Amino acid sequence: MNGHANTSGVKQDEGAVAILRYRNSAPPPRAQIMLQQNLISFLLEGEKTVHFAGTQVMVKPHQFVMLAAGNCLMSEKIAANNADYHSILIFFDNNLLADFFNRHTLLLDKQTRPSDNPPFLLFEKDEFLVNFTRSLDCMLSGDKPVYHGLQKVKLEELFLYLAMQYPGQIQQIRNMSYEANDDLIVRQAVTSHINSNITVEELAFLCNMSLSTFKRRFARIYGNSPNRWLLEKRMERAAKMLRQDDCKASEIYYELGYENLSSFIQSFKQIYGITPKQYQLSN
Repeated sequence: MNGHANTSGVKQDEGAVAILRYRNSAPPPRAQIMLQQNLISFLLEGEKTVHFAGTQVMVKPHQFVMLAAGNCLMSEKIAANNADYHSILIFFDNNLLADFFNRHTLLLDKQTRPSDNPPFLLFEKDEFLVNFTRSLDCMLSGDKPVYHGLQKVKLEELFLYLAMQYPGQIQQIRNMSYEANDDLIVRQAVTSHINSNITVEELAFLCNMSLSTFKRRFARIYGNSPNRWLLEKRMERAAKMLRQDDCKASEIYYELGYENLSSFIQSFKQIYGITPKQYQLSN
């Protein structure tokens, strides 16, 4: 399976589950992903970072993540030993999830539902989950397709274990998808990514809005264009690092989302009228 596993290419019947292997020797840069089904990602090699409108999560091989259906930005990074990025993916829809909860009410209804429902859940792999991941790896190692019934049994096994070991989080799975008003979504997207190098176009995607709609709502909320507002906030952070941490421009430009030093210096001059070095000498 090449490239990001976008569920728009995974056609499923209601209540279906699909377990796939994903391996890539050169993961592509950050991609816009439209998850049409919920996704569980078990990392075997490498790291994954996922951005949502209001939050973000980084996943390492000793962890696995469950993502709610919806828009997100996803980037992958190979391991330090240059091994292929390698993960096992489980796609499933809300009908399957609802069926599981309906059949196990005695196990689950005793728990209190949380009021906050994030679009992801991150789990640390304990001994059982490490062996469970290995069982998925073995199941997918042959040339023959995996029987659909077996895939559903494996997902059921995972859900039952999580329900017994992590009852609070299994309740969050029940309500991972949440709705918020458009202004709140814009505010969450902006405040969550103010220190990252996400573009305005990507922010609009995370908010599930057209670029023009996002810019219009942003201007109404913040009284400024998103490009200018984000530039000012990033340069405020740069000035603080130059002033308080005594960092050099060459040491911080990449952290602030710039590919090269000259672009960072140009942006800094646009806001402060002087170069980062001149700014340090004047403070």
